[in-house]
Amino acid sequence: MRVPFLDLEAAYRELRDELDAAARRVLASGRYVLGPELEAFEQDFAAYCEAKFCIGVANGLDALHLILRALEIGPGAEVIVPANTYIATWLAVSYAGATPVPIEPDEHTYNLDPSRLEEVITSRTRAIVAVHLYGQPANVDAIKNVAAPYGIKVIEDAAQAHGARYQGQRVGGLADAGAFSFYPGKNLGALGDAGAVVTNDAALADKIKVIRNYGSRSKYDHEEKGFNSRLDEMQAALLRVKLSRLNEWNERRKKLATLYLHELEGVPNQILPLVPGFADPVWHLFVVRHPDRDRLRQHLTDARIDTLIHYPCPPHLQRAYADRGLQSWSLPISERMAREVLSLPIGPHLSDGDAEYVVSQLMRFNE
Repeated sequence: MRVPFLDLEAAYRELRDELDAAARRVLASGRYVLGPELEAFEQDFAAYCEAKFCIGVANGLDALHLILRALEIGPGAEVIVPANTYIATWLAVSYAGATPVPIEPDEHTYNLDPSRLEEVITSRTRAIVAVHLYGQPANVDAIKNVAAPYGIKVIEDAAQAHGARYQGQRVGGLADAGAFSFYPGKNLGALGDAGAVVTNDAALADKIKVIRNYGSRSKYDHEEKGFNSRLDEMQAALLRVKLSRLNEWNERRKKLATLYLHELEGVPNQILPLVPGFADPVWHLFVVRHPDRDRLRQHLTDARIDTLIHYPCPPHLQRAYADRGLQSWSLPISERMAREVLSLPIGPHLSDGDAEYVVSQLMRFNE
């Protein structure tokens, strides 16, 4: 047998008739950009996130970038970012012309550690990006409590957390704005690239709508230097179909995560995810840590179990940021996590039997 990390073909098979019908509807409409499908998805996703506004954009990186642009955070500004996130979080800050300032995570939750924020806040700090890593909400209230006295904006990077709840409330509308990615492998994935901004701020939503479309409200009238970053009609229509199943698919992920947590408890040399009381995660990823991660991964590969590493090299050690000289910074928690983390198969189409086989192989490795 082979256990895939994530089966995207199975997702299509489950929704084939509905997805095909949505695609045909768009093809027959003659409207392919900024049309009724996008408007409908924006309304649906805003309501799903329990927020007032949703603005569809081209991808998750653009969602973060355009939030920063709309907040007028640019050259000379600093933005605090997790040291252990995917590089897109940092790139959005760089594209806006600001400087990403890394902060270590809480070693137990892997999310940004609010207790460390005061150490890196300066007179140039304009925003904090709270990443809901692996689908588990960051401690947003604690972050906002630190940010508020300084007038610092708080932005959610919810690219991995569609439907997750913090203190009972859906992520995305918890702070000044939230950025979502609909990359195909996400809990809510398009059949291509797509993204969105969610916010309760009417003025911010209006500004992002303008700058995503060349800085224009009406054709050939440009208020400012904008961008071309629009979620197209086809992806919007397909996402509307998948959104109707998101809660069900998230519940399937939670069931598998519960199985892993129960069956793997007490396995030697292995650190399991910790879920704080304020969080209701959606388990975009199920990440364990092991001091001999590479040998464990090879063992699972030999057993025909697909795994991934999220992420093998933190942004401050990437060549893309070599000009910042961050290689000399001391970020030991993030660097140790990069050496130890391993993402196990999880997804709405993974069977209980497959998950049990993964568990058996992890136990065999530690015998």
